[in-house]
Amino acid sequence: MDNPHKGHRERMRRKYLNDGLDNFEDHEILEILLYYCIPMKNTNELAHRLIAEFGSLPVLFESDPVEIKRRGKVSEATAVLLSMIPSLTNRYFMSKWTKNIRIDSSELAGTYAMSLFAGKNVELFYLICLDSQRKLIHAAKISEGTVDETPVYIREINHAIIRYKAASVILAHNHPGGSTASSASDREATKKIMDAAGYMNVEVVDHIIVAGDKYSSFAAKGLFGMGY
Repeated sequence: MDNPHKGHRERMRRKYLNDGLDNFEDHEILEILLYYCIPMKNTNELAHRLIAEFGSLPVLFESDPVEIKRRGKVSEATAVLLSMIPSLTNRYFMSKWTKNIRIDSSELAGTYAMSLFAGKNVELFYLICLDSQRKLIHAAKISEGTVDETPVYIREINHAIIRYKAASVILAHNHPGGSTASSASDREATKKIMDAAGYMNVEVVDHIIVAGDKYSSFAAKGLFGMGY
């Protein structure tokens, strides 16, 4: 009997070369990724099993490689490859931004913030430092955790402002798996940070909250009188 899998990998590669990933199911995307660490075996069944075990591609990719290896019963090389996807995504998006680009609108600030948090599955807080012309100097990671830790944030923010000689700043944090709505603690922390930055003659022009592929802007909503 003919082998039904004969030529399958080549057909999958041709499909990608012709159409990109638009017409791929999630298990097919995973299957073709697995080709590059499992060269001589049908990876279709493994792809289905991994998605069933972890529930979705994002959960699988965002899992620790040790957990992928253990629960997925795969090699360390396979686990490392899959766990690298979010970090590669983040590096790709961030590499498209160059220093000295002007971030002078809530739309640009939101787009940049989404790039910062691409592939991140923990809550992070960044200070986006700008010069007097609103040109990007540096995005400093201030903390991991919740925005409730305001005293810690203010101390680290002051250090970052001085280190990068920021004339103005944008606050940015993410809500992994949540919504872009600001909480009372988000708003309270923002006000305290604005007051602290004001003592240094540094303007907080926006606070961006990112959730997946969406964001909200305090400036766009007119909160606390911030704006560009």
